[in-house]
Order: sequence, then C-alpha cells, then structure tokens
Amino acid sequence: MNQWLAFLSVFVGGGLGSASRYLIGLWLWPLQGRFPWATFAANGLACLLLGLWMGWHQAGILSEQRRLLLATGFCGGFSTFSTFTAESFQLWQNGQQVQAFVYVLSSLAVCLVCLFLGLKLAA
Repeated sequence: MNQWLAFLSVFVGGGLGSASRYLIGLWLWPLQGRFPWATFAANGLACLLLGLWMGWHQAGILSEQRRLLLATGFCGGFSTFSTFTAESFQLWQNGQQVQAFVYVLSSLAVCLVCLFLGLKLAA
C-alpha cells in the first residue's frame, strides 16, 4: 500500500475518532458527576470496536487500508486505551503473562507519575 494513502487513512480515522470521542462527552455530560462516564464508555466502546476490527482483519475480511482507517486511526483518536488493552491481551495470549502483567502495572504507574510531573512542571 502506498505510504501516503496509509498516512491519510490513519489521519482521517484519527480525526473521526477524536470527533466521536468529543460527541460522546457531550452526549453523556448530563450523567457526569462522581464518575467519568464518558471516558468509561469511550474506552469500552473502543475496545469492542478494536476487537471486532482486529478479528475481521485476521480473518481477511478487513483490508489493510480499512484496518489503518478504523483500528489504528479511529480507535487511536477515540481512545488509546483500546490499543493498550489489545497489546496487553496479545502478550497474554502469546504466553507472556508476566510481561502482560508488568506492562499493565508499569503503564499505569508511569502514566500517573508523568501526569503528576507534567502538573508540577506547569505550576
């Protein structure tokens, strides 16, 4: 596949994913309170969609260009949590349970520390 076409597919999918994530936030805004329902919903939906599209790609139903548009682009713009979850699951499926566990825990720890550092740097 042409690299520019691949780039364009990811670019368009990412934009659609980001806009969809924003719309879910607007739609679920009335439910926001003590729990981040919009983020929770976006992460769950993104994981469902990524699983579906990964399965279709593995089965040969989804072309590489559409995989880039939907899985990489849309899900990447909608929620990177879906990619994180898929990678963790793949490690587990490949018999790398320790690596999966380390990846999950270290990602959470590093991201929390980095967020804290970013807030401190901004202050």
